[in-house]
Amino acid sequence: MLACGIGCRRGTPAEDIEAVIRAARTAFDCTDDITVIATETSKEDEPGLREAATRLGAKLVSFTTDELASVASAVRTVSSAALRHKNVPSVAEAAALLASGANARLLGPRIANATTTCALAIGDGSRP
Repeated sequence: MLACGIGCRRGTPAEDIEAVIRAARTAFDCTDDITVIATETSKEDEPGLREAATRLGAKLVSFTTDELASVASAVRTVSSAALRHKNVPSVAEAAALLASGANARLLGPRIANATTTCALAIGDGSRP
């Protein structure tokens, strides 16, 4: 199962989110369908994020900062913005790992544009 973790600024349009997802898929030569888009709980109602998930036919899920922190040792990239605003080392990478379930692994480090970070992870789809 392919999961996409997203961190974004408030008000980020769906087009920015979709652009960074395309960039990540290209960077990691990933053609699998994205099953789920995951983010931090405070962003689950962001219109651009909801629209991007709808356009991609993916389920949108969210995780608390405590849940994101629980996989901190598995992230590849520490985000100063995530540390400053959420007190976690990563939103995108941690959310992707959590959403992809047991045996999760990142395809690579997060990819970013001016408003959005994106990480892709694969796993067996069932939560450990």
